[in-house]
Amino acid sequence: MRRRLAEGLVVLLAIASLGAGAASGPSSLEAAKVTSPLAKTSGKAHTSSKSRGYQVGTASWYGTEFQGKQTASGEPFDMLDFTAAHPSLPLGTLVKVTNLRNGKAVVVRVNDRGPVVDGRIIDLSYNAARALGFKERGLQTVRLDLYQPTNMALLQPIAKLN
Repeated sequence: MRRRLAEGLVVLLAIASLGAGAASGPSSLEAAKVTSPLAKTSGKAHTSSKSRGYQVGTASWYGTEFQGKQTASGEPFDMLDFTAAHPSLPLGTLVKVTNLRNGKAVVVRVNDRGPVVDGRIIDLSYNAARALGFKERGLQTVRLDLYQPTNMALLQPIAKLN
């Protein structure tokens, strides 16, 4: 009986918290317009009331020499992952990076801090730079957009009730 009551209470609280989150404040997309960390960083930052914040500037990449070394997030760097180093975005942030030279785009997860060279706005993993088509060049002008998938809740694990 107690277990059934506890399970019901957990379900009720979960539903209530989902409803409260949906009803309170601006959506994550609207919040990005107002408080985008990208708009506050160095480099050429652009914002407008009609679009999410974004940043345009020079990207570089890093690979073999950092393979396996610890990143700012504490995980080992894997040059084959789609990850990046950014000076101010929260670790774990997803960012869509578009190569302005060829229009190719990828989504990377910020797991490190950098770049350490002035004038650069992001350091990409080897694989991300390869997918964008600029690993041979080393540097490329890119556009950064915060990436907030609408189905992010589907990626979250569901707690088991025992």
